[in-house]
Amino acid sequence: MEHMILVGLASIIVVGIFCQWLAWITKLPAILYLLIAGLLMGPVTGFIDPEILVGDSLFPMVSLAVGVILFEGALSLKFSELKDAGKVVWRLLILGTLITGGVGAWASHVFLDFPIKLAMLFGAIIVVSGPTVVIPILRTVRPVEPVANILRWEGITIDPIGALLAVLVYNFFIAGEETTGLLNVAESFTLLVGAGLLIGFVGGQLLSTVLKRRWLPDYLYNVATLAVVIGFFALAEFIQKESGLLAVTIMGLTMANKKGLDLESIIDFKESLSLLLIAILFIVLASRVDLGAYSNMGMSAWWVLLAVMLLPRAVAVWLSGIGTKLNWREKAIISWIAPRGIVAAAVSALFAIRLGELGWEQVELLVPLTFLIIMGTVIFQSLTAKPLAKFLKVAHPEPIGVLIVGANPVARAIGKALQELGFEVTLSSTSWRDTREARMKGLQTYFGNVISEHADRYLDLVGKGRLLALTARGNYNSLSCQRFKYEFGIDSVYELPDDPNKSDVDKHIVAKKHRGLILFDKDTTFNKLSELIKNDAEIKTTNISEEFSYNDYLNHHKGRVIPLFAISLRDHLHIFSPQLDYEVKPGSKVISLMQKQSSSED
Repeated sequence: MEHMILVGLASIIVVGIFCQWLAWITKLPAILYLLIAGLLMGPVTGFIDPEILVGDSLFPMVSLAVGVILFEGALSLKFSELKDAGKVVWRLLILGTLITGGVGAWASHVFLDFPIKLAMLFGAIIVVSGPTVVIPILRTVRPVEPVANILRWEGITIDPIGALLAVLVYNFFIAGEETTGLLNVAESFTLLVGAGLLIGFVGGQLLSTVLKRRWLPDYLYNVATLAVVIGFFALAEFIQKESGLLAVTIMGLTMANKKGLDLESIIDFKESLSLLLIAILFIVLASRVDLGAYSNMGMSAWWVLLAVMLLPRAVAVWLSGIGTKLNWREKAIISWIAPRGIVAAAVSALFAIRLGELGWEQVELLVPLTFLIIMGTVIFQSLTAKPLAKFLKVAHPEPIGVLIVGANPVARAIGKALQELGFEVTLSSTSWRDTREARMKGLQTYFGNVISEHADRYLDLVGKGRLLALTARGNYNSLSCQRFKYEFGIDSVYELPDDPNKSDVDKHIVAKKHRGLILFDKDTTFNKLSELIKNDAEIKTTNISEEFSYNDYLNHHKGRVIPLFAISLRDHLHIFSPQLDYEVKPGSKVISLMQKQSSSED
């Protein structure tokens, strides 16, 4: 038995991370694959049984996992940024929550005969969307700026706010279960909320002080934060049962809005931890779903799905857009994208376990119905959002553009060549003279430091998918690649090599692990390119064919050509690098820097 428990737990972790990787490959939300994996591993095949794997520990484990996820989500909610999100987001948060929650409660009560309290709790649960499902869809769809900003901010803010609403509704009804009389219910509810707010605020202030004053060594920074969050969650539960989730949410909110507190490393750690927790949690929760419940609900469940997915979102968006600059196309795509995510699944399972112990009627349908809403919205919207956005003309083109760091003569020559080939190019430089020269050549520019906070806010990266660091400063090139490898991907940031005569262990050379990919060739330094362009070398395009292969091309121009790029038959841009293998096939175009032919050559 112990052997099978070990195999089951290991399988959940391995399959969960595989699902996350699969989601990255296909650009679909990971939740989709996690739910399918959970259903296959649980009710379909019976490979895992959470009751056997974790037994009575399931409820506290789910509680802790949800608490950590809510804390991580709350860390991203800054009130100062909410003010800049615009009235559309604020209206969506208020109207969307009320309308979606109300329609969800009405539909579950009418179509499935949910008791009023259970229906209201279901309505509160399904208002939660969240960045774990919205962001992957946005990456795939690439909507225009107003749409992307609204959906991104709504996804970030609705996660903790929606979870908080669900927790408050749940706490109110739990208080009513454990006491009698309206005054007693109100008193118990006040205690629950008060304990959660007070303990969360105190915990946030205390942890903020510890971190801000550097009372912890760096290697304990993240794990100590996790330990304190879990500790305050347990403390809140001990002082006032069911107040833990509210406490950790408030704790995260308090820390997120603390001035002068650097949370970047904590957020990175919590994001990684949340990825693992989400993977485990979804598979475990999905494996507990009773597939027989769907046959019991019949078509009524699908009517609830349609009512929740189509009606409230459209009404909320169109009401929220009154008096704004959003056109009908933008409103339509915003109405279409509102998938439900991890918090809805986790919170519904958590509440179902507790309410089942209290003997609530039809509570066994809460999790299957919530999972149907999640799968229905994620699958339907993931598959249809991109075609719809293209049809409505509210989607940006594929990110095939190039961001070039530098606007010197080398950068200007390469940028102009790419622009003439149809690729969108932006040159960034701290030199006003170089920036002005680039603008005079008709190139799009950003005057400033590409790794500055100003660039984070104002540098337009729409349509950009590659970075070429083309300055004479090797350290700056490497730093630029470090900054944008998370934006574009580690295989999409390139920098010119250092002097090949220098050793890799030279104390003035940036370590390989901190650099981008080598651009063009290991011997093609900035000084070499600059000298060639100064001597009238030109960037030329050559067609490769069956009769004139790429090897023929290199042999014909041997010693006086530096291949820069290749364009495939499908117009995909390939950037030459000795660290990447690429076969230039017939029908492709090769763009090279070609030295001027001497008079002695034919």
